[in-house]
Amino acid sequence: MSPAHALPSGEGAVSKADRDPERLYRRVTWRLLPLLIVCYTFAYLDRVNVGFAKLQMVADLKFSDTVYGLGAGIFFIGYVLAEVPSNLVLHKLGARRWIARILVTWGILSAAMLVVNSPTSFYVLRFLLGVAEAGFFPGIIYYLMHWYPASRRGTVLATFYLAAPLSGLLGGPVSGYIMTAMAHTPPFTAWQWMFLIEGIPAVLLGIVVFFTLDDRIDDAKWLSADEKLRLNAELASEQHQAASSTVGSAFRDPRTWHLSAILFAIVMAMYGVFFWMPTLVNESGIKSPLLVGLLSAIPYAVAIPTMILIGRHSDRRAERRFHMIGLCFTGTAGFLLCVLWQHQTWPLLFALTLATAAVMATLPLFWTLPTAIFRGAAAAAGIALINSLGVTAGFVAPYMVGFLRDLTKSPNSGLYVLASLWVIAAVLIYKVPAQMRTQMANVEELNK
Repeated sequence: MSPAHALPSGEGAVSKADRDPERLYRRVTWRLLPLLIVCYTFAYLDRVNVGFAKLQMVADLKFSDTVYGLGAGIFFIGYVLAEVPSNLVLHKLGARRWIARILVTWGILSAAMLVVNSPTSFYVLRFLLGVAEAGFFPGIIYYLMHWYPASRRGTVLATFYLAAPLSGLLGGPVSGYIMTAMAHTPPFTAWQWMFLIEGIPAVLLGIVVFFTLDDRIDDAKWLSADEKLRLNAELASEQHQAASSTVGSAFRDPRTWHLSAILFAIVMAMYGVFFWMPTLVNESGIKSPLLVGLLSAIPYAVAIPTMILIGRHSDRRAERRFHMIGLCFTGTAGFLLCVLWQHQTWPLLFALTLATAAVMATLPLFWTLPTAIFRGAAAAAGIALINSLGVTAGFVAPYMVGFLRDLTKSPNSGLYVLASLWVIAAVLIYKVPAQMRTQMANVEELNK
């Protein structure tokens, strides 16, 4: 996947595209993002639908909260081990073929979750699902770097990240409906039907990606020569601001580890919400799986406009840190209010909405940081490394919450820990090195 190319000399070479760059980028966005959003929606759904399966699966298979939490989280062990190699393969082969492979493999393994019949099979399939999906998200972030300059990525990444709340908005009611409608349909139980039905779309999307996605700007037959020149020129203008392009430089760069720590704290909070929201709603007094799914969709519905508005505001102000810090403290308040209102369904939903909207709006802003400071192979390795280290929290969070629930017979201790992590994230964001802040500001100013 090559970065931008140099412009040919001569005035007027990009004059047509220059006349309306906003229209050009809207065209690119409408061409790329709808398909990528749909793919990521099913990535999130197939990752977290185990939270809805828990409503019946743990009773059928006699799993404890600790077993469930470990199985939900072990996905991320496989994900972390395979992520950097996966992104480096994508760098070599291109997004079209590799992302298609990822989609097909994880769809098959997600559907295979219907054969779980013991803790061991639960752990093995969740681990393999993590290996299969590894590289998809950082691969998409890396891919979008080759289409959009840094100054546009806040809005673009917020738009792409709509897939996460969309998976909750649509997946909750759909999962609840499947588990209600298929409750007495042989040969499977309701939760087995849910895994099978929700795994099939990823396989079909893999086929669509293989035949429709363009690896690079220069491969896009739907762009004119002038439009390709304009897009390449926008990218070329920021390259000298980015870090060196070797894989090893990303591993040695202390900024990689600082950003990984920030992401770890954010992701801990995120998966604390995702994997345990259906359980919290259920324990507030809602017993119907369909109604749990419908109510669990509300926080995600609010998160969607929140993400777009904050992403756009952050782009206009060319400011990331204080937007993120404000969202961290909003998330802290949400978790603490969950403790206060855990037995009152509607107040609890308000608290879950604060926490969900905050984490959903924070993550796309976070990914503007590494994409502004790395390029080339360093970007492929750096983004994958940051994401893989950060999402180890996806293993820790559900296991920790499940263990604390079994230990204390209460959800409160887990919620207090998640609230504390938001505060830690805010401090780490505030402590982003001055050099990194200056470099990001230079890149964004250059692209205004």
